Amino acid sequence: MSAAPASGPAVLDHLDVLESHAVFVLREVAAELERPVLLFSGGKDSVVLLRLAEKAFRPGRFPFPVMHIDTGHNFPEVLAFRDKRVAELGEELIVASVQDAIDRGLVADPGPGASRNRLQSATLLDAVATHRFDACIGGARRDEDKARAKERILSFRDEFGQWDPRRQRPELWQLYNGRVKPGEHVRAFPLSDWTELDVWRYVEREGLELPSLYYSHRRTVVARDRMLVAVGPFTPARPGEEPVERVVRYRTVGDMTCTGAVASEATTVADVIAEVATSRLTERGATRADDRFSEAAMEDRKREGYF
Repeated sequence: MSAAPASGPAVLDHLDVLESHAVFVLREVAAELERPVLLFSGGKDSVVLLRLAEKAFRPGRFPFPVMHIDTGHNFPEVLAFRDKRVAELGEELIVASVQDAIDRGLVADPGPGASRNRLQSATLLDAVATHRFDACIGGARRDEDKARAKERILSFRDEFGQWDPRRQRPELWQLYNGRVKPGEHVRAFPLSDWTELDVWRYVEREGLELPSLYYSHRRTVVARDRMLVAVGPFTPARPGEEPVERVVRYRTVGDMTCTGAVASEATTVADVIAEVATSRLTERGATRADDRFSEAAMEDRKREGYF
């Protein structure tokens, strides 16, 4: 009787490789830095980060808290999802409020209807100083825009929280240098090698829940800045704009004042994957008003301490 053939080595697919590297980065940050924090907005990229953190550290608790920089103009569906997801995990949530920063005079209120997106930088740096964080783990991807592509996996920030592309450290052979002096910190980006399509395929594979805004729904919008902007308390219709009800979804779910929807019939993850696979615009390029009109916009904000 012949022996059964020996089973071969497990074959890793593309998502397995991305997942393995991201888990490695998370563990490296936890091992090298003293007080990391994971930035969680409730968006798809940070949802994936939470799942990767589960794979890196469960059944134990995360070796860091979770923090959201809340502009005060976030979609209520996303805030509800944020609280629900963190409660399910049983982890600590820190909310750093832009409104609180305005009230304390740390930043100036841009006024009704204006974007608070840029105010997140000072609010984040204030939270980093208050909690003495030496690493902020974020969900930035290199395919979002040109400035993101200049980042390292561990992106160094000086004592003022500023990013200088000329002062970044080499990362040969996946060796990451997380050494920082008091007052300095790093931004860690485990999803640097991922694309928007990779994120959605991982959401599908892992069966991850996302805020309902990511899928097709009916919403009253106005056409503004070549986007479909939801009509709401922070984004009322302006003179000359005609609110209409459209079937839309969101590719990114940031501050309501600068985040647009796209016309879409995608109601499932598979539908979204098919849609993203044929898109020629990044989600920021298509739906973030403050990122689309200047290639230097993101780089300027990163120098100020933005994510």
